[in-house]
Amino acid sequence: MNFLSIDCSTDIGSLFLKIENKTFSKILQSDKCSNDLLMKEILDFFDENALNLNDVSQIFVNQGPGNFSGLRGSLATAKGISLSKNLSLFGYNTFIWLCGNFLKRKDSIFCFIKFREKYFLKEFSNNFKNISKIKQVTEDEIVEKYTGKFKIVPKNLIKYFDKRILELKDLSIVELDHNVLELLQLKGLLEKKMINPLYLT
Repeated sequence: MNFLSIDCSTDIGSLFLKIENKTFSKILQSDKCSNDLLMKEILDFFDENALNLNDVSQIFVNQGPGNFSGLRGSLATAKGISLSKNLSLFGYNTFIWLCGNFLKRKDSIFCFIKFREKYFLKEFSNNFKNISKIKQVTEDEIVEKYTGKFKIVPKNLIKYFDKRILELKDLSIVELDHNVLELLQLKGLLEKKMINPLYLT
């Protein structure tokens, strides 16, 4: 599977390419995720690696949660590329992305993200089909109610998490890996129809 993945959900975004089992990545500052600059960054990324947009068959794009302008810019760009090149487009959010390395777990997974000074939780069942809605939780609730439960947080956001949470048992700090998106897509866990930004309030 040859694909391009676009993530502009945080201040540090990224582009990722997988072409014939070779991978390429590029870090993006938030100001490069706007509508007028992102497409240029993508084209430059392909040129830097002597590749062409025609080399990919699928595009994955992060729907959030995250920066409003970054999400809108990246989704619009991904949709534009998909339409112009007739490529399959799939959306993912950071919660499901976090779970990509734990698809074989037999118990529930509790994913925590901190966004705009608020903590949000999404629970995934062991088969990933029975998925709870995203809910806001307090720091005290996380410490008191989720001790002993399997918890994951993204490594790129731990600087925003309180030390009490990071010291909890059964907590895994996960490096977000674009490679797992391929597996999530094959499992039917990515969005294919309603690819819109995921906003949290």
